[in-house]
Amino acid sequence: MPLPKRVPHEHTEAWDQIKQLCLWPEQRSYELLRPLVLYGDTAAERAAQTGANERTLRRQADQFEKEGLLSFFRPSPQQLADHHRSLPPPLRQLIVDLKADYPAFSLREIAQICYVQYGRRPSQPAIKQVLADGPPPSRKDRRFPQYSEIADPFERRRAVIALHVEGWAPASIADYLGLSRSTTYDLLKRFQEEGFAGIEPKSSANTRPVRKVDLAMRQAILKLQENPELGAWRMHAALKQMGWNISPTTCGRIMAENRQLYGLGKKPKEKKEPKEHPYKGLYRHHIWSVDVRYIEHHQIPGIKGSFYIISILDNFSRAILASNVCQRQDELSFLLILIEAILTHGSPDLLVSDSGSIFVSKQAKFIYARLHIQKEQIHKKQAWENLIETNFNLQRRLADFYFAQVTSWEEAKLEHERWMTSHNEQSHWAHRHREDGKRTPAEVLDHALGHVWAPEQLHRVFFTRRFERWLDRVGYLRFRQWHLYGEAGLARQAATVWLYGKTLTVEFASTPLTQFTVTFQPDQKRFRMVKLLHRFETHYRSPQLSLWSEEEVTWLLAWKARDALRRKTARPTPASTIQPTLFSDPEAS
Repeated sequence: MPLPKRVPHEHTEAWDQIKQLCLWPEQRSYELLRPLVLYGDTAAERAAQTGANERTLRRQADQFEKEGLLSFFRPSPQQLADHHRSLPPPLRQLIVDLKADYPAFSLREIAQICYVQYGRRPSQPAIKQVLADGPPPSRKDRRFPQYSEIADPFERRRAVIALHVEGWAPASIADYLGLSRSTTYDLLKRFQEEGFAGIEPKSSANTRPVRKVDLAMRQAILKLQENPELGAWRMHAALKQMGWNISPTTCGRIMAENRQLYGLGKKPKEKKEPKEHPYKGLYRHHIWSVDVRYIEHHQIPGIKGSFYIISILDNFSRAILASNVCQRQDELSFLLILIEAILTHGSPDLLVSDSGSIFVSKQAKFIYARLHIQKEQIHKKQAWENLIETNFNLQRRLADFYFAQVTSWEEAKLEHERWMTSHNEQSHWAHRHREDGKRTPAEVLDHALGHVWAPEQLHRVFFTRRFERWLDRVGYLRFRQWHLYGEAGLARQAATVWLYGKTLTVEFASTPLTQFTVTFQPDQKRFRMVKLLHRFETHYRSPQLSLWSEEEVTWLLAWKARDALRRKTARPTPASTIQPTLFSDPEAS
């Protein structure tokens, strides 16, 4: 039967007409791409003419240049679904068994396993069709039990290797056997490098550890451990300040070795559960704690008995705000340290101390009231309520070993400054869990200020009994018609005179120099008598040696100044003593 004649049509480039004249989908696809591959038109121009997607046109044109006309004859989804029937029965059975054994398998992973075992990668529609109407699974139980349920260590590792050889991904192996991905990757790496010898049981000890502890660090720990009061945390903080960052656990282990070898350090004590502190600071400069500590063991020849350390602590940051080494624990020594703290950091909301007389004196209460500082006292025999006591325990471990070796007041001052720096700059146990990463008291304090007062306000509060005087060239000052000795080593320097009751103290830079007792005249202002009460040992002593020792000559440290010479005033001359004139007044005659 002859074929019908073709109906002639008018030549056109309009896509709407060409699309209607095409008989096959492949022909329509070719006409869509013909201007691109034949004339070199751009995909953007052709997309504007036909309304097709520009990226699709570009991708189809690239595929046509690689495969030619075969790129137009791709199988349809139905053809792909029917393709599974051409898969061999073992491959179809493998697909069903994999999905039954591990339901979390993706189609891509199943195709990869099929490719590894049979060299053929079925399409995802074909795998879907096999799972829908394929054969039933060949087994109902798991192929391998959980990793922890396999008793033999070699068999556990062999199960991981077996699944990997079959094409399983490491993430699927870890989920299927119930172990971590890192362990899975480690086992596969060992198998790749060593073969089956890599999955044999081995010791988990590190044969080539990275040694952070070297001989220099051990020597530093041994030297610091001469102080028997240092613990593992304080050793860790001291080494961190020196540039070595090792954990407190490592410090404790090395210190235990030193105790066993050299008998150094102290034995660890049993840990006690801490109590809830009644004066816990909620923010910086919320609560301050103050107290006096006795230093009984020293080798300073000029000081009999103990000397004292008065310190003020911020309860929130645990930073030492002001502290000084004193030879007397009197009210003036405390007020000097309180002034220094308030001038530097402002005033707190609450001040905590014990019932010591220097903390509850009338002058101290007057200052608290004028600066709006609430004063609290701890309960009797409950020293732990004063947080400065914890700091004193820390000071005992850090500094008492060195205080016991000082032989002069200058060394005591230096050790006190070293302790303050170490305390504020080393990591503190109370800040070990802070989220902002601040570990030292100085970092937590961060130059924050409390209630700041104007200088004239502080002057009215503190300085009503404070006077500034200059020392002369031999170290004396003049106060209320009396010459008082300060210190020859501070000649031409400005000193401060404190007058409290019948006690007069000369101090420089918060350090008392000399102290006198005075008796007043009836006007209660001028002095009747001034006697030396105490001359303090300071590091301001003149380095020049004296020609005479104090045992040979008794120096007069206070004497009354002579009254200034008064000028004689001219008295009126009596009339009888007036000398007559030599000549009379001519106008009068």
